[in-house]
Amino acid sequence: MEANHACCASDNERKSHHSDKMKNSLISRLNRIEGQIRGIKGMIEKDMYCDDVLNQISSIQSALNGVGKLLLEGHMKSCIVERIQAGEHEVIDELLITVNKLMK
Repeated sequence: MEANHACCASDNERKSHHSDKMKNSLISRLNRIEGQIRGIKGMIEKDMYCDDVLNQISSIQSALNGVGKLLLEGHMKSCIVERIQAGEHEVIDELLITVNKLMK
């Protein structure tokens, strides 16, 4: 398994360490989303048709879900596995809370 994501904890501070490829992909996606949000702001300022604005909002939500899915996959394949192997089974409850938030 290629390491795209790894976690570490020290002094109760948890961090992720994404590969450069993964980090660049996430940042690129977020930059596009940021541009889309600015576009929606412009549409509202120009009194564009509501249905067009709503369609753009739907597109942004889908893009954000894509970012979330990538992060969740990496998190489950590395952080969650590592913590379970270390005997930290409470991480499953943490994961379930996070997944429930994502599914709202």
